Amino acid sequence: MRRLLIAVPLLFAAAPALAQDAPEPKVNQLIVYGNDECPVSADDTITVCARKAEAERFRIPQILRQSSSPQNEAWNNKVLAYERVSKTGTMSCSPVGAGGWTGCSGRLIDAAYAEKQSDESIRFGQLIAEERAKRLSTIDKDAAKTQTDVEKLEDQMEARQKAEAEAAKKPEGGN
Repeated sequence: MRRLLIAVPLLFAAAPALAQDAPEPKVNQLIVYGNDECPVSADDTITVCARKAEAERFRIPQILRQSSSPQNEAWNNKVLAYERVSKTGTMSCSPVGAGGWTGCSGRLIDAAYAEKQSDESIRFGQLIAEERAKRLSTIDKDAAKTQTDVEKLEDQMEARQKAEAEAAKKPEGGN
């Protein structure tokens, strides 16, 4: 009996150690696109799915799309950098050389015109064109009205002149 009393506590003490030796379940992490189904987890595998839009299926992953390494720089930018190396003097916008400030004014003016053309809130050209179209749509009607008014005034003036001429022909004392 004494052996049994010693063996029972040892048996319970060994149970947590046996539970720790069980293998961890495998974790399967997947990215599914659009309406694709996420695979069902098996007994020994946990499956976790991240869902992305269907449009992302064949694209380069986001973390690989943009890189600031020099190898990924466009050739155009490299050529422009080489061109800027010797830009000094007149029209260069450089503190080096006489007249370097002249280029700064030109750049500011060019930038202002480019901004004016691309800015949707500044659309004077479009507003002027719309106003011209509105005026041209009524110009025939306005011209006809003006012509009618002028003809009426001419008729009134002609009638007045005729009345004055007849009044001048009549003798003044012959009522």
